[in-house]
Amino acid sequence: MILITGGRGAVATRLLALLHADGLPVRVGSAARADLTPPPGVEAVTLDLTDPSTFPAALAGVTSVFLYANPARITDFVDHAHRAGVTHVVVLSSSSVLGAGAVGSEPKDDPLAGSHLAVERALLASPIPTTLLRPGSFASNAASWAWPVRTGLPVSLPFPGAHTDPLHETDLAEAAHAVLTDPRHRGGRFTLTGPESLTFAEQIDRLAAVTGRPIAVKHVTAEEWKAETDGHIPAVYADALLAWWASTDGRPVALTRTVEELTGHPARSFTVWATDHIADFTAP
Repeated sequence: MILITGGRGAVATRLLALLHADGLPVRVGSAARADLTPPPGVEAVTLDLTDPSTFPAALAGVTSVFLYANPARITDFVDHAHRAGVTHVVVLSSSSVLGAGAVGSEPKDDPLAGSHLAVERALLASPIPTTLLRPGSFASNAASWAWPVRTGLPVSLPFPGAHTDPLHETDLAEAAHAVLTDPRHRGGRFTLTGPESLTFAEQIDRLAAVTGRPIAVKHVTAEEWKAETDGHIPAVYADALLAWWASTDGRPVALTRTVEELTGHPARSFTVWATDHIADFTAP
């Protein structure tokens, strides 16, 4: 039995579909169980990664886990998983743990990297064989621009020239499927990127081409951007994002071919992602 945590997420739902199509026994968990709509025959359970009382039932009979990196009660989760007989955990971590954060920073000083690092360390210190998936930037981060694009407003960017490596969530799900089902990948550490290093301005241009709509960019200061996102992004995470973008402003990020090595096909481009999500940017 494979347990998928964070069952409402884009990666989890795509991974579930792949494993279910294989005919493998799968269970999907979420803190909001009522919001899950798994395929017929797939068990949905309440699994709150901050509440250890939900761990035993979710882990009963499970041998493999796809784990979202939530550090809140990770030691408890690892203990319950080991006692339940789990023999493999695949962690959805982040490439930020490799020290690729802002210049002069360490992962432990970065709240975005630190939370993933805590989960990695807890699993690697346990007896459970662990595979680490370390994606860079998600293409879906561009979804934060959907509302201004739909309404014809400019997109506020503090660093239009900052580079990211947008990774399609389907590629990440297919990579997770590969490491869960192919024993050759067990215990690996995989850094995944999209196929291109693109600036935010270039991503906006791609979106404009796909949607057929002009999209204006408003170059704002870091403080103006923090004020605009206040209430949506906690200040400590906003500062970490700004530091990362500052470090890649005008500097292409390193790319890998890990998606192709795991899945057998090149990583999908940002243009493909924008096409797949065009309704988010054009619907009334």
